Amino acid sequence: MTYERLDKNKKALYKKLAVVAVPIALQSLIGSSLNLVDNLMVGSLGETELAAVGVGVQIYTLFYLFIYGFASGCSTFMAQFWGSGNVKGIKKAMGFTFVVCFSIGILFFLAAEFFPEKIMRIFTNIPEVIAIGKVYIQTCAPSFLLMPFNQSFEISLRATQQTHLPLIASIAAFCTNTLLNYILIFGHFGAPALGVKGAATATVIARIIQLSILLFIVFARKNIVAGTPREYFGWTPDFRKRVLRNSIPTTLNESLWSLGTSMYVAAFARVGITEYAAVQAGNTIQNVFIMAAFSLSDAALILVGQKLGQKKPDEAVILTKKLLRIGAFIGFIFGLVLIAVARPLISLFDFTPLGEKYTFYILIVLGLTMALPVYNVMIVSGVLRAGGDTKFAMLGETGTIWLYAVPVAFITALYLHWPIYFCILAVKGEEVIKCAIMTARVISKKWVKNVVTDL
Repeated sequence: MTYERLDKNKKALYKKLAVVAVPIALQSLIGSSLNLVDNLMVGSLGETELAAVGVGVQIYTLFYLFIYGFASGCSTFMAQFWGSGNVKGIKKAMGFTFVVCFSIGILFFLAAEFFPEKIMRIFTNIPEVIAIGKVYIQTCAPSFLLMPFNQSFEISLRATQQTHLPLIASIAAFCTNTLLNYILIFGHFGAPALGVKGAATATVIARIIQLSILLFIVFARKNIVAGTPREYFGWTPDFRKRVLRNSIPTTLNESLWSLGTSMYVAAFARVGITEYAAVQAGNTIQNVFIMAAFSLSDAALILVGQKLGQKKPDEAVILTKKLLRIGAFIGFIFGLVLIAVARPLISLFDFTPLGEKYTFYILIVLGLTMALPVYNVMIVSGVLRAGGDTKFAMLGETGTIWLYAVPVAFITALYLHWPIYFCILAVKGEEVIKCAIMTARVISKKWVKNVVTDL
């Protein structure tokens, strides 16, 4: 192959990746920036309020990752259906995603509405943090009924490579949430100063706006994924069985991963308010960078899945290698940028000198190790799911978290009493172990499968 041909192929890949990944990255950036804005505004109320929201939001993170996990398993079928030109199959997978996610959403809604204090006590034993956090959880409870709608529309639009459309809805949600945070947290424009409850109220309203825009985009504009109830819910027994076989491992993967990271919270939040406030701020700042990089995993699922749906396994393998190299490089660069801007971003929080010190050291750890989680998530949530190798991905990821990271978090924080930033560094060893396991799986090519044949 000539150099001109190689150069042309690279340019085509970069262009395709940009078209698919950039809107997803921007949407992730908006979402993480929204969390940063929330934390900055809540953090100005004090370290206790910041820590309370950081703990309270764990139940929402758990639910989001649950529905994201199930939707991601369904995305395997949507991406391969798109590659094979089967739009009817995409609509069926979309409807199946909604029904399962909404059913679970009802259970989470009831728990948040009626047992918020019990949820807080799972993660912390600090009375003032529990008292504030339970208000946040209860006020945000309607989000559990809205998120399944948003997730179902987003994954179907992404699978059909219309990634710019969910971005539009996210921009509107970001603007709404930021403005309402300013009004409701601090009591501007004649509104009452609601504090943490105001932040939760703004979040719920923003999700309603986001859903309204997605409904308009899909149905009023007659998008390709718009359909009738029969098209969304007309599943055959074989269809349900095959989708569940693929989606249950991804759901367990994200749920157990989220529960595992929540155990870090349970460990770190018991060290002290200042320490956990630093962890919360560090994670929030890191997410502005790493969530944008994680968008590459969604792009990998879409693009590699499309190749497998077209029955081009060799091209899927070649594409995978290129995407993983790009992902590791972007993760490394983002990590360096995170370290470079750490101090200016920390200064936006109302921290004590000790809190600033802890947050800065935490960000150094997160920045230096960022390439590893980006690379790993591209394999777990992108490549392996694109080929339907979801069981191995689940066992590999959850195994390293629960057998290594969770015990290390508790041992270093509560028994060895290491400084909080050294605890986080020790926990990051999990990414090294996972990297070795997942790389070996990619090289084996056992993940290369077409899952939509005869559907």
